[in-house]
Amino acid sequence: MSADAVTLADITSADWSLMLDATAGGGPGSGIGRVVQGIADVDQCIGIILTTPLGSDPLRPTFGCDIWQFVDAPVNTAGPGVVSAVTQAIMQWEPRVTVLSVQSQPVADAATQPGAHLSVTVSWQLNLGAASGPAGVTTVSVASGG
Repeated sequence: MSADAVTLADITSADWSLMLDATAGGGPGSGIGRVVQGIADVDQCIGIILTTPLGSDPLRPTFGCDIWQFVDAPVNTAGPGVVSAVTQAIMQWEPRVTVLSVQSQPVADAATQPGAHLSVTVSWQLNLGAASGPAGVTTVSVASGG
C-alpha cells in the first residue's frame, strides 16, 4: 500500500467512495488507495452518472445519462434535450443533490479537448432538508460515438 493511502480512521464523512484514477490528476494509477469524501464524492458520482451511456451497465440498464444522442444534433434541439436528460439522470441516481442549472455548449477547440464535441456543466446543491447545503459545479465533456 502506498504511503499516502487512506485508512478507515482517516475517513471523516458519511459520503465517500474510492477515487477514480481518471480524476486523480497525477497519471495512471494515481487514485489507488485514495478516497473522495463529502462534496468531492458527490461531484465524482455526478461525473460518473453523466459519462456513463444509458444501458451500458448490464446490472443496472437504466443507470447513466442519454446525452450522447445530442452530440451531433442541431444546437436548438440539443440544448433542451441535454438539460432534460441530465436533470432526469441526476434526479434518479443522485438523490443527495438538487439540480440548479444545466448548460451545454459545443466544444469549439478540439485541440483543448481532443475528441470532445459537447461540454456539459451542471450546477447543483446538496439536499440537507430545510437548510440549504453547499453548492457545486460538475463539468464533463462528451465525444461523438460515446
